[in-house]
Amino acid sequence: MRKLILIFVSVAISPSYFKPAETPNSLVYDWPSWGGDDGGQRYSPLKQIDKTNVGRLRRAWTFHTGEISDGKNYPTKSAFECTPIVLDGVMYITTPFCRIVALDPETGKEFWSFDPKMDRMTRRNMWAHRGLAVWKKGEDRLVFSGTLDGDLWCLDARTGKPVPGFGEGGRVRHGSIGMPDPRPSDWMRNIASPPTIYEDLVIVGGIIPYLRAYDVHTGKLIWERFKAPRSGEPGHETWGGDSSKRQGGSLCWTIMSLDRDRGMLFVPTDSPIYDYYGGDRHGANRWSNSLLALKARTGELIWDFQFSHHDVWDYDIAAQPNLITVRRDGRDIPAVAQVTKQGFLFLLHRETGKPLFEVEERPVQQSALPGEKLSPTQPFPSAPPAFARTSIRPDEIADVSPEHRKFAEKIFRAYDAGGVFSAPSEKGVMVFPGNNGGADWGGGCYDPTSSLYFVSSSNLGMVMKMVPTEESFPAYRMTGGGFLRTAWLWDYETGIPLQAPPWGTLTAIDLKEGSIVWQKPLGIVESLAEKGITNTGAPGIGGGIVTSGGLVFIGYSNDSRFRAFDKDTGKELWVTKIDGSAHAVPVTYLGRKTGKQYVVIAAGGGNRYQNTFADALIAFTLPGE
Repeated sequence: MRKLILIFVSVAISPSYFKPAETPNSLVYDWPSWGGDDGGQRYSPLKQIDKTNVGRLRRAWTFHTGEISDGKNYPTKSAFECTPIVLDGVMYITTPFCRIVALDPETGKEFWSFDPKMDRMTRRNMWAHRGLAVWKKGEDRLVFSGTLDGDLWCLDARTGKPVPGFGEGGRVRHGSIGMPDPRPSDWMRNIASPPTIYEDLVIVGGIIPYLRAYDVHTGKLIWERFKAPRSGEPGHETWGGDSSKRQGGSLCWTIMSLDRDRGMLFVPTDSPIYDYYGGDRHGANRWSNSLLALKARTGELIWDFQFSHHDVWDYDIAAQPNLITVRRDGRDIPAVAQVTKQGFLFLLHRETGKPLFEVEERPVQQSALPGEKLSPTQPFPSAPPAFARTSIRPDEIADVSPEHRKFAEKIFRAYDAGGVFSAPSEKGVMVFPGNNGGADWGGGCYDPTSSLYFVSSSNLGMVMKMVPTEESFPAYRMTGGGFLRTAWLWDYETGIPLQAPPWGTLTAIDLKEGSIVWQKPLGIVESLAEKGITNTGAPGIGGGIVTSGGLVFIGYSNDSRFRAFDKDTGKELWVTKIDGSAHAVPVTYLGRKTGKQYVVIAAGGGNRYQNTFADALIAFTLPGE
């Protein structure tokens, strides 16, 4: 079999990188989209690396971006969150400072790089970028990537040079069209996630209240839609007064999915502004915290489903929707799986948005804050069960050291115990999950051969203590409370959460039955592991992939490790120490020259979880020919 693969590769692939070959098996060999395929299934049919040999994986090559910010050399810290694209024998990545680099996926050798020359002294939310998209037709390839300044660049994939006919010299000022320029805060217009390509359109979100589609050749604006319904549009009545007009922030800052055959675009949406108080925007605030199914050609709405009404918890929909097929009553049903920060998985019919498992509107706690009117109910899926902690009790305190317990007891006495959708208050309430989830942008992956869905999540709560302002908007703002340097429920110095573990988990969910098959702690806390306390899990960010070799590969946890799990049992089969915590999503592909399967992860540390930083893109493969 190895000889057959090598013969096919040597014939199919052009001997020159500059003439990429079209092959009918790009989904087998490559990783052509951020989520593996247009629908973000994050499944690979490759099985050269499997349960029997994964323990022999070795580092094949390492590429260093040279881009690290610890918050001292530049005002803003960095995180290496990129998921590479591998297409026709070329790997494309983005760096924390928005540089675009083309690499040889079998050696890590650099072909070219393009630097948009970001001002590194500008204060931003975080130096982080998640990836790019590649348009292809015949032998033509165009690379599209955004920047933290809100620019959309179009490059010739052969040379890395801007395409002169696209916008102005290869750039469209996406974050400035119809927006004040410069904005009050530069980070409030960034494009940190990859755009979506449909036919000859490149569709772009980012931290602006619009979703826009441009012609891939000219950069001409083809369509756009606003964050909230305008006057006369269905749902406008769910925004009190004129609050829909005042919506800033983003419509969609994260990764979208595409059903190319149906011409449908699936858009996970952001929370309303201001995130934590909605006294000026009474109502459900339709289209926020939702999944929008749009006609990709025009941007017209087909259906929408809201996962939290009148959000005041920053429960925006961060994860890419997974377009999958599920078997029901002998029929294949096109579905979309959406995981949320609340720790829920919603399974919807892809064409109609109707839940495949019943969704209940349950009464929730109401607010005592003046002017606030929370939604009387919130949606809860009847199945599958929550995969993250959704409540906290005063007796559920971590007992890992006397000092840590004493600190936790102080916090638990100061604030009310709560859970998902608990009402923010002036005293302060402990909300679970916090605003990083549950599931964040790393989302989940799906194995179509077993109907198993795998999702990583943090059990990290937050304190919602509200203080009045002297402003008309918003009338209240959230603080972390006097004991906490951040709003998260952990010891800021050690990164150890205050409640009993696990603090990070990997969960396998059967989407046919709507049941949890297994759940395992994901990660360790180094200082506790040295004392023999290892079964804790750790908070993190990022996600995993699943392969036909029966493996789930994942970084995620805040412990500078990369792991492989048995997809059927959850047993950890391989773990290796890497340069920094892998707050990213890995990829896997088959080398066209070597015929070997590679697994690649960005290891950058940093992010919001730790003060160690790295700049390594690391490839692993099996030893030998």
